[in-house]
Amino acid sequence: MSAPTELRSTTRTAGRRGRRGPATASEKRDAKAALFFLAPWAVGLVLITVGPITASLYLSFTDYSLLAPPEWIGLENYERMIDDPRLHTALAVTFRYVFISVPLQLIAALGLAMILDRGVRGLAIYRSMYYLPSLLGGSVAVAILWRQVFGTDGLVNQLLAFFGIQGQGWVSHPEYALGTLMILNVWTFGAPMVIFLAGLRQIPEMYYEAAAIDGAGKVRLFFSITIPLLTPIIFFNLVLQVINAFQSFTQAFIVSGGSGGPADSTLFFTLYLYQKGFGALDMGYASAMAWLLLGIIAALTAVNFFASKYWVFYND
Repeated sequence: MSAPTELRSTTRTAGRRGRRGPATASEKRDAKAALFFLAPWAVGLVLITVGPITASLYLSFTDYSLLAPPEWIGLENYERMIDDPRLHTALAVTFRYVFISVPLQLIAALGLAMILDRGVRGLAIYRSMYYLPSLLGGSVAVAILWRQVFGTDGLVNQLLAFFGIQGQGWVSHPEYALGTLMILNVWTFGAPMVIFLAGLRQIPEMYYEAAAIDGAGKVRLFFSITIPLLTPIIFFNLVLQVINAFQSFTQAFIVSGGSGGPADSTLFFTLYLYQKGFGALDMGYASAMAWLLLGIIAALTAVNFFASKYWVFYND
């Protein structure tokens, strides 16, 4: 048989093997079973996620008070944001909270992860203890506790009085109220700490041994080996914690009694959105604010991903 004939024969055989016949009864049953198990997720996606998002986008272009049908007003809600001083204050407070508390939280999480990475006895117990604040940090109970701890007669002032220092109502002072919420956010370092700990366990020990032979000290090992190899983990934690910090609500609502006080010092963007939507019943404006927050988070996330190519190092 000549070469062209063999090639045509091989092509026809491969074509016959590559053609797929009608689905068998077993394959049809598997497909139906897959659709059956995926149906609850698909329904939840439409009703809980896609539906509300679409409705929110529509309402952001309307005047809607929850008591009457929405009335289309176009871009008026977005134009109102330009001249809304409290919205500008809420943005300033939120940005201060995010850009100060998130780096401090990641530093605390990394520091404790390095301590636990040294082989502490009872590591599982310590890991669970330090992770617990991450589960409770956004709860109403912890926010109430935090308000009491930093109150006029709270634990902090009692500790200061022991050293002869006169304390004050930290949560009722405009200069310090936001700082107490930052401390609360730093205290919830458990989740990034566990992720940092997992990342530290993945760094090969041979890198440290080779650097130690060359005379590198602990500080040099940290900045030349640990940090560069942890940059993917740092980037991951940074993106997640920035998003979470922008969405913080419960702490400010409980500590300030829902007002954002004193003097709007704890007026988070989400709290102001709540006041507009459910306090003033201006749901159209609140929906527009929600889309503004989404745009801010998306923009910062995009900036983080763009900048990551300059400081995040992967194995390749």
